[in-house]
Amino acid sequence: MNSKHTTFKNIKNTKYMETIQFKTNINCSGCIAKVTPKLNDAKGIVTWKVDTENPDKILTVETDNLPKESIIEIVQKAGFTIKSL
Repeated sequence: MNSKHTTFKNIKNTKYMETIQFKTNINCSGCIAKVTPKLNDAKGIVTWKVDTENPDKILTVETDNLPKESIIEIVQKAGFTIKSL
C-alpha cells in the first residue's frame, strides 16, 4: 500500500511558491480520500502530500498565495486535526 499521496494542480503564472508543513491526524487512505476534494479545490494550492508513514502524519503543501491559516481551516473542516510546524 502506498502511504504517501501527492496531488498536482495546474497553476499558471506562478511567481512565488511557499512550502508549508503541518502535523495532522490524516493517517490512512480513507482519510486522504476525505481531504482530497477539499485540498484539490482550494485556490492557491499547487501540490500537496501526506506522509502517513511519519508518526506526525506530515502534510506538505506547496502554495503560491494561500496563507497557512486557510489551509488549517480547510483541513479542520474536513474533520482532521492540524498544527503548523
